[in-house]
Amino acid sequence: AAACVFCRIVAGRAPADVVREWDDVIAIRPLNPVTPGHVLVIPHTHVPDIGQDPDVSARTMACAAELAAGLAAVNVITSKGAAATQTVAHLHLHLVPRTAGDALPLPWTPGQHTAG
Repeated sequence: AAACVFCRIVAGRAPADVVREWDDVIAIRPLNPVTPGHVLVIPHTHVPDIGQDPDVSARTMACAAELAAGLAAVNVITSKGAAATQTVAHLHLHLVPRTAGDALPLPWTPGQHTAG
């Protein structure tokens, strides 16, 4: 989609800090990483969210799994819909490396209330 920032990145029409590329998926560093090593794994195909195309979702997760294999601890997160904190309507997986005591709350962490 022409207005989609991730489509522009995939097409080489917007800048990105590329971590890894596959034939059909790209991994980039987000503009505002929440932990060191945080990356976004994005399919080239414009799919609005994980619920739209299981094949594209599975392929994107396989690439994320390759990256996650080298990490000791990581959250792999995707969101579907505004109520689930999705802000870009193009499927993307967050790989968020974790360390003990990093204090990064997840939306469902007991006692933590974050706005999204």
